[in-house]
Amino acid sequence: MDDWTTFRGDLQRTGQRGASPRATAWRQAWRFDTGDKVESSPTVVNGRVFVGSFSGGLYAIDATTGEEIWQFDTGALVRASPSVVNGKVFFGSDDNRFYALDTETGEEHWRFELGPGGEQSSPAVVGGVVIFGAFDQNVYALDAETGEERWRYTTGGGILSSPAVVDGLVVIGVMDGSVHGIDLATGEGRWIFAPSEEPIFASPAIRQGQAGGTAGSAAFVGSYDDHVYAISLRDGSERWRYQTGGDIFGSPAIAGDRVFIGSSDGFYALSADTGALAWSQHEGGRIFGSPAIAEQAGLIFIGTSDAGVLVYSLGGEKVAQLPIEKEVWSSVFVDSDGSLYFGGHNGGVYAFRPE
Repeated sequence: MDDWTTFRGDLQRTGQRGASPRATAWRQAWRFDTGDKVESSPTVVNGRVFVGSFSGGLYAIDATTGEEIWQFDTGALVRASPSVVNGKVFFGSDDNRFYALDTETGEEHWRFELGPGGEQSSPAVVGGVVIFGAFDQNVYALDAETGEERWRYTTGGGILSSPAVVDGLVVIGVMDGSVHGIDLATGEGRWIFAPSEEPIFASPAIRQGQAGGTAGSAAFVGSYDDHVYAISLRDGSERWRYQTGGDIFGSPAIAGDRVFIGSSDGFYALSADTGALAWSQHEGGRIFGSPAIAEQAGLIFIGTSDAGVLVYSLGGEKVAQLPIEKEVWSSVFVDSDGSLYFGGHNGGVYAFRPE
């Protein structure tokens, strides 16, 4: 089992798992009941699944057996995905607090008080700093060991988006319709991209240019204005846009020269260079989750509102369907052995094994 320590698997939020065997069928290994909706995407570290629930709990679950190891109750919904670094699990709750817990015991190391509105942004942990957004319109950078504030950056709207980080730049979407590039070290704004007034709930995914640094690199993000945008990391300018047939809530994934993203009307594969449509699929109803890619296996996994989890080849052919009662807005974690972990609106956290 390989670790998946943060939402979308890495700080660039690519949603990509490199090594995983190709399978065409999976069987349910276990289901853990949290008692309420699970939109949090599982983080899997050292054989433990860490996931939040609308029940108010952050859970540590044995990845092999599905048995509870510990639970930490916040008293308010936990929607975001936790990040696990150096023996600590970091996450926020709608109780207007951000927490650091011990991964082994679930005991609290520290908490940080936020403004009103709650916290549903999955944190990025880099260089001993924890970065996340909140509904109080701020992006925070906290010391990972102590919880002390390093800096905060104030935007013009609430934040559901999770930060992506590359080469000293933090990129995050805001519900006022903008995307911000922020200096990781200082918290000062570098640029703002504001294509419309429709909210951006999604997290950006970053593709680095061959030369390194921000030159030639781009962030891809979806908006509730139905568009997918490619944004230059150097200055925040638009590279291209593509209009889907519906609003976009979930975050994109990147593999090779393609960007994959769900919309309220279907699932799209676009050219990362030009935004041209490669293929699309329109089944399963509205897609609120974010795709996960097993690139070596040539597979992509996406939760849906009406059809459970759908599995496609990277070329767009349907490979399998995992029927789940109620919606799957949680993003799938694909392990190196081909196992799948995700949550559902029926309150379950699931593990599937390849057959």
